[in-house]
Amino acid sequence: MGYRTPAHRAAAVKQAKHALQASRRAVLTTHLNADGDGAGSEAALASWLRANGTDAWIINPTAFPDPLRFLVEHEDWIVSAGSSRARDLLDQADLAVVLDTGELPRIGRIQEAISHLATVVIDHHPPGDLPIGGISLRDPGASATAELVCDVISSTNGPWNEYIAQGIYVGILTDTGGFRFDNATSGCHEVAADMIARGVQPELVHERVYGRAPLRRYQLLQRALGTLEHDAKAGVTWMSVPRDAFEEVGATTDDLEGIVDIPRSIAGTEVGLLFRLTQQGEVKISFRSNGAVDVNVLARRFQGGGHVKAAGAMVPGPMDRAIDEVIGATREAVARVRAAKGVA
Repeated sequence: MGYRTPAHRAAAVKQAKHALQASRRAVLTTHLNADGDGAGSEAALASWLRANGTDAWIINPTAFPDPLRFLVEHEDWIVSAGSSRARDLLDQADLAVVLDTGELPRIGRIQEAISHLATVVIDHHPPGDLPIGGISLRDPGASATAELVCDVISSTNGPWNEYIAQGIYVGILTDTGGFRFDNATSGCHEVAADMIARGVQPELVHERVYGRAPLRRYQLLQRALGTLEHDAKAGVTWMSVPRDAFEEVGATTDDLEGIVDIPRSIAGTEVGLLFRLTQQGEVKISFRSNGAVDVNVLARRFQGGGHVKAAGAMVPGPMDRAIDEVIGATREAVARVRAAKGVA
């Protein structure tokens, strides 16, 4: 196999590996509204821990994405955070593993539930203001958290199985936008090649992740497209998904996958945004940049965060006020970048 862990990560990988191997009962979690990288990393690490004799359970602050449940070796490894079973497992656990985020607000109600546990954080996001403590394997230079999970498993020579390889592959596939974004490094292609050599079938995986969608997803998109707005002068494009649209078509948050890429794809757009109203009356914002604007910095103005080109935040409603505030800040951010480049 061709991939090798970068030298600058070796010490942190070793420390994380030892903590994971010492655990007998581990709880794995990720950020609110888990994506392909969070879910894939959890699935791969859970299978590896189980293969090494550690009981591992996935307990997320929000539901595990239904379209990605095929990644998890056994369905009953996924436990609802609000259940009595989850409370029992958290009481019995000796280790919490937080994947694909390193910030306390991003794990929601799990924050308090794991506060008594030793913790390992595996993440590739830039550090934030409220970091999760514990043993840290973090590298913003990694293409995905799944790449860091691969480092840990590779350092022990496995054991490997199809679920480990598939989870790592999906984590990298989704976080690089199908190997389209500039985090699709030579290293991540080497990891992907290794996972294919271990049995991953790219066409089958792509079909399961991207190839099929329920009709309600397109019905939700239809309603969102009706709100599409483009400020050509400012280079900002946005759209919103009202709460009643979810109810009308019976959609879930899984059905939002990829919708924010539509405003980003409009010609002349520097930053694309998607707004949606949650059941709690808050407004969730997804930020996407076409390169010049660091939307991680922008999202942090609203107590959010993420990557340079992709980030998120949650702000109080109502929707109209949230849109006005965030669009205003986004216009300012684009203007500053353009001014620094001497562009009118």
